[in-house]
Amino acid sequence: MNKYRYAAIAIFLIEVYIATYVHDTIIRPYIGDLLAAILVYCTVKSFINTPVLKTAIYVLLFCYLIEISQYFHLVDHLGMRQSRLAHVLLGSYFTWVDMLCYTLGMLIVLAVEMLNPTTQPAL
Repeated sequence: MNKYRYAAIAIFLIEVYIATYVHDTIIRPYIGDLLAAILVYCTVKSFINTPVLKTAIYVLLFCYLIEISQYFHLVDHLGMRQSRLAHVLLGSYFTWVDMLCYTLGMLIVLAVEMLNPTTQPAL
């Protein structure tokens, strides 16, 4: 198992803990979104050996796409309003702050990757 898979598993467990037990106004809405972007990045990197910067950009665009789908109420248009899983995966309402959290998550990823001497070149 590579370092990304371990990180993805650890972040996933943290996300489950946050979703289950943390009901505040900072960690759950903001740190949870920041970690979600990092989780997607680590998951992708655990299966596919892709360049750091390219992966970070694609993950960020994916996160933005999910957030934009919330603006257009995709869950409702798909007829999944009652599905808790759909609301967890796709979300239910758009905020610019979430976009910022995803961006910060990817900036953290890039900073950590640049500090890691074993990381492949960014491009």
